[in-house]
Amino acid sequence: MDPLSALKDFTIRGELDNITRIDDEFRFAGDYSFPCTIETAFRSKQGNFYTLEALLFFIRHHHVKHSEYIQSARLHRIPAVTLPDRKPLLDYLQGRIASYESIELLPVDEYRPDDPSYGAIPPISSFGAGGESTLPEPLDYVSLLRARERPLKDRESLLECRNRDFYSVLVASTRREEERHRIESQQRKDGLVAKTRLIGSDDRGDDGVGYDSTPRPKMHLKGSKIGEGVPIILVPSAFQTLITIYNVKEFLEDGVFVSSEAKVKAMRGAPKPDCVTVQKKLSRDRVVAAYEVRDKPSTFKPEDWDRVVAVFVLGKEWQFKDWPFKDHVEIFNKIIGFYVRFEDDSVESAKMVKQWNVKIISISKNKRHQDRAAALEVWDRLEEFMRSRSHS
Repeated sequence: MDPLSALKDFTIRGELDNITRIDDEFRFAGDYSFPCTIETAFRSKQGNFYTLEALLFFIRHHHVKHSEYIQSARLHRIPAVTLPDRKPLLDYLQGRIASYESIELLPVDEYRPDDPSYGAIPPISSFGAGGESTLPEPLDYVSLLRARERPLKDRESLLECRNRDFYSVLVASTRREEERHRIESQQRKDGLVAKTRLIGSDDRGDDGVGYDSTPRPKMHLKGSKIGEGVPIILVPSAFQTLITIYNVKEFLEDGVFVSSEAKVKAMRGAPKPDCVTVQKKLSRDRVVAAYEVRDKPSTFKPEDWDRVVAVFVLGKEWQFKDWPFKDHVEIFNKIIGFYVRFEDDSVESAKMVKQWNVKIISISKNKRHQDRAAALEVWDRLEEFMRSRSHS
């Protein structure tokens, strides 16, 4: 083992404190010993080889300013590492690069066993005729093996995969969910989904699904009450809002906010759904209520507007263009409004919304475990609104 490689090993392993100076030698935890002034294989850009003493002093003081390091080296009368050599030398000793043009390691067979700087393998003459060691101390072969070990992977490099990232994990985790969305959308068009939603309490229990026994209105009611069929929740079609038809299902059903951009990428070019069905569940098999989510009110018929119960607002006036209401007061008397925002957004972003009868829901940009509380607040407000409409 040459002194430069030994120093690199101890640097990477964080064992520089185990290198001690005894007289004119450096001893590497009892594994190796080298003269302090032995030249290493690292050649300075000025042409000379750095000594082991110079490199060890540098690696122990590399964290200080270069000017302070130079002064300290002079005080200790140790040759200093020049500024141009500083970064490549540090990268090599800390294992960030495997080699460097200034390193001129000798072939292994040129390190003679009887060379006092070798220190790793004792010469044959160190053993008696019967094979017993004549050295003052027994050789620790385990330490020798460990000294030659090289770290191949750490916990960071294990997470690095060429040409792959964690986006593929998101795609894999949402593929099944997207297929379920597609099937439910098709079922809605066929009238199969609406059959199992909002049915009277006297009709429940025959189809094996555990629905809540709370009566739901199913007649066509004009004015302030809900029309016949599945209630509708409107969301903006613009990406400037946090909740869209792409991510509303994850937010309301699972209590997790996923950005619309991430959902679009996960769909891999699949067309945007015209309608998404979201369910309020007490458990996996117990459905409390179900709603259709749409984002194209311009295609609505009058009977569709009778079923609209909620809207996620964008905060812009043009969202309500051509709606069959005379003003915002009428809209938010007949439809409950929600405005979802990041909690650290500026107040100005909600300035317009605060003038409307709209519930502001705040979520965190990074703390996803808080999303469920925000989703439950939406459900609680919506169910309270539904009860008030059904009794008005």
